Amino acid sequence: MSMTVVVTRNVSGRMRGFLASSMLELAPGVYSAPKMSPAVRERIWGIITEWFNAEQDASVILLWADPVQPGGQSVKVLGLPPVNLIDLDGLLIAHRPNRPL
Repeated sequence: MSMTVVVTRNVSGRMRGFLASSMLELAPGVYSAPKMSPAVRERIWGIITEWFNAEQDASVILLWADPVQPGGQSVKVLGLPPVNLIDLDGLLIAHRPNRPL
């Protein structure tokens, strides 16, 4: 079990209510669970992913401790901006693909 954090932007009340019922809402759109099992995390992510199709101009970021990943954490993203964590010679960087102007 590891610390899990979800950060949302412009999501519906339905999504916010679901996350608030599953995790502690620390600030508007920021949810945390100190000891969430991988199975529960995946079930929550599955529901978020399913409901995300109905969202407009929204984004959701899921973070959790993962000792086998660079920097010790994993990230899943829905919406914009997409983020990829890259290990660059031992330095963890967040890469956002270029968007056309």
